Amino acid sequence: MKTKNLFKGLLLALPMIAAPLHAQSLKLSANNIDAIVKAMTLDEKATLLVGGPQDRVPGAAGGTRAIPRLGIPQVILSDGPAGLRIDWTRKGTDKTFYTTAFPIGSCLAATWNTSLVHDACAVMGIETREMGVDVLLAPGANIHRNPLCGRNFEYLSEDPVLAGNIAAAYIQGVQSAGVGTSLKHFAANSQETNRLEVDAIVPTRAMREIYLKHFEIAIHKSNPWTVMSSYNRLSGPYAQASRELLTDVLRTDWGFKGIVMTDWIGRRNTTEQIYAGSDLLEPGEDVQIKDIVEGVKSGKLNIKDVDIDVKRILEFIVKTPSFRNYKYSGKIDFLKSALVAREGGNEGLVLLKNDNATLPLRNVKTAAFFGAGSYRSLGMGWGSGTVNPDHCVNIIDGFKAARIESTANLKDIYEKAIAFSDVRQKAEREQEYEWYPGRIQYPEITLNYRAVEEQAKLADVAIFTITREAGEGWDRSVGGDKGFNLTADEQQLLERVSDNFHKVGKKVVVVINSGSVINTASWKHLADGILLAWQPGEEVGYCVADIVTGRVNPSGKLPMTWPNDIMDHPSSKSFPTTAKDNDKVCLYKEGINVGYRYFETAGKPVSYPFGYGLSYTTFNYRDLKVKPTGKGFTAQVTVTNTGRTAGKEVVQLYVTAPKGTIEKPVVELKAFGKTRLLQPGEKQTLTFTVADYDLASFHEASSQWVADAGTYVIKAAAAVDDIRATATYKLKKTFNKKVSNVLKPSREL
Repeated sequence: MKTKNLFKGLLLALPMIAAPLHAQSLKLSANNIDAIVKAMTLDEKATLLVGGPQDRVPGAAGGTRAIPRLGIPQVILSDGPAGLRIDWTRKGTDKTFYTTAFPIGSCLAATWNTSLVHDACAVMGIETREMGVDVLLAPGANIHRNPLCGRNFEYLSEDPVLAGNIAAAYIQGVQSAGVGTSLKHFAANSQETNRLEVDAIVPTRAMREIYLKHFEIAIHKSNPWTVMSSYNRLSGPYAQASRELLTDVLRTDWGFKGIVMTDWIGRRNTTEQIYAGSDLLEPGEDVQIKDIVEGVKSGKLNIKDVDIDVKRILEFIVKTPSFRNYKYSGKIDFLKSALVAREGGNEGLVLLKNDNATLPLRNVKTAAFFGAGSYRSLGMGWGSGTVNPDHCVNIIDGFKAARIESTANLKDIYEKAIAFSDVRQKAEREQEYEWYPGRIQYPEITLNYRAVEEQAKLADVAIFTITREAGEGWDRSVGGDKGFNLTADEQQLLERVSDNFHKVGKKVVVVINSGSVINTASWKHLADGILLAWQPGEEVGYCVADIVTGRVNPSGKLPMTWPNDIMDHPSSKSFPTTAKDNDKVCLYKEGINVGYRYFETAGKPVSYPFGYGLSYTTFNYRDLKVKPTGKGFTAQVTVTNTGRTAGKEVVQLYVTAPKGTIEKPVVELKAFGKTRLLQPGEKQTLTFTVADYDLASFHEASSQWVADAGTYVIKAAAAVDDIRATATYKLKKTFNKKVSNVLKPSREL
């Protein structure tokens, strides 16, 4: 009797035991995500939504938290936009873990070549995968609202069409290696000053057309695994806690299916972030797990919102190398990567001036290299966008490889000055060295008139390098040794070099080793040639020498306007380093008048216009043909190399809209393309596709995109002010597209 009752008791108990046993045996796969969500406890769900520390890849930014019970691994996240940022060393090995420093974002954008960007970033993705990282926290795609933003070097352009398409190519390239990206910083993260708290108050039209459009383009064309929200506020709420931004726009309007992670910040209002649509809180604190659990129990958070976030993160995790248990090698093909970095840098360098065919240099054996940047060249900016490469080629060494030697005594003077300042620099700028070890901007030395005169006798040509560093956490100033303007010492030395070399019939070439815009209007008359070298990665010296000596024909074009004066930018009236009243609030009063949209519409002269860049050859544009497609049009134009040197040409397609319900800039970029390397006399026909939606502007009152019926003038151009061919497109019926009525500014502008 006792045995029978015991057996009955066991039978009754079996169903109660079965569920826990089943849950314990359940392991995550791409096919059982819903079941995993149901099997997770509230604590486990909260844990998955909060980032955590990792020690698998030293120097990586962070990761997710593993839940071994359900087969959910930790995923590793790491910076940055110019290559993978990790530490050089790891415990248990004396091996040094270098990665490649690729061209910075501005340089990649200056290529105007989406195929090249894709291929370069595919190599970047391979390095990311082979170093054990699942997601590269890049690209940085914020609009260049003002030239003084400290992180402009990481970002791409003042124009959303260029920025969006380059970002899409970047994402496609990296993700082709089986790792993810994080499109950042979403959104209106246009300054570093008080970046954690500043309230960006942006007109709705400007937000949609300028500060969101490039994100929309990149998401639709490349499907990034993740989007990173920005630190700043948007008319009150933090971007990380803005449901209007992260749900209404990103998911409802655009259909984004990936995850949203916060930028690395301490605890804020956790429940607001989760409700808004932040799936992953980084870098993560244990207290945030508690916040989520208590939020659900108290009713402040709906468990359905939590479950949605959890499901999205699981869908993300199953795509990662960590989930696939990928055996990363820890090895990089440095030769291949360096060649890719060099090619990308070469194609992004922009020739700004070339009087009397000064460049390429011919019959030059000796050069006098002025400027500390000639001897300690910058391949990148610093901050989270810094990379630890195994080398960075100085400009002087690039020329040496091209068989152009430096004048020995001048080199000795600079090397001694740099060595003298090295100890002081490291002591005074410990933080910068932590962000960017061994590569910072050195102070310029002064040379008297007689010393420069002596160099003009010894050298065949003068190479004068102007260097500007910038980095995360601070914005540039107008003056100072890292400012927009040249310092008095730089101006004086350049004048002395120009005077003495020209006096004996020798040329002066200026190389700008800067990640973003500087003043050129005040001194460009002193130079015969000016090359914008940006910070093109670890091969910087080779890239400069390749262009200057003619090994490579320059084909880069400016992705932003270079003004005559910083105050010519309307945004300078509210930018923190040019306006005293901008600390906690930044008013985007200029609206859509950003970059060339303002300068072209206002007819204001600039030093160098958007899209500008010289070549060693010439190109002819012919037969611009526009054909309606029913939902827009295609445009074709034939480009012929009419010069004597092989080269590539960037064709920019601008549109002038008819007068209608919305006032518009006089021209707007709608598409672009780049030819292959054309031999002299060779031609290529480029085809562009533009949708009616691409012609639309945002009508605030009705919260819709509107393209007025009428005749649109289509312009094929070599730069925004250099129109080579025109045609027309007639939109027979006004185009309208309704979107969420959100993101209204908190005050009148």
